[in-house]
Amino acid sequence: MKLLRQFLIILAISFVGEALKYLLPLPVPASIYGMVILFVGLLTGLIKLSWVKDAGKFLIAVMPVMFIPAGVGLMSSWGVLKPMLVPVLVVTVVAIITVMAVTGQASQIIIRADRKRELRKAQRNEVNTNE
Repeated sequence: MKLLRQFLIILAISFVGEALKYLLPLPVPASIYGMVILFVGLLTGLIKLSWVKDAGKFLIAVMPVMFIPAGVGLMSSWGVLKPMLVPVLVVTVVAIITVMAVTGQASQIIIRADRKRELRKAQRNEVNTNE
């Protein structure tokens, strides 16, 4: 019964996401609206983690099975995709490398800023203890 209740909560949030998709004139998928609503609900405490945790773990566990239909669709469309394979692979590789580089640089910036902040905090504490 607990798992059913958790699935119903997730389903209700997904339904709200679907409704927002039709109400708002933005090109945002309904699943994104649903995830944002769930995230904000969890952050604000409107939705408790215990209300959706077990169902979420189950959905993550069965997620690989959800990719089977997409894989079958790609295989059945191989004739159409074959001439575009090289350009798609080039774009994919370039995008992956770009995302990795930007993420790495952003991480380095954040780490450096955090270290500077910690150093300043330690210096302030040292000055306060010397007074």
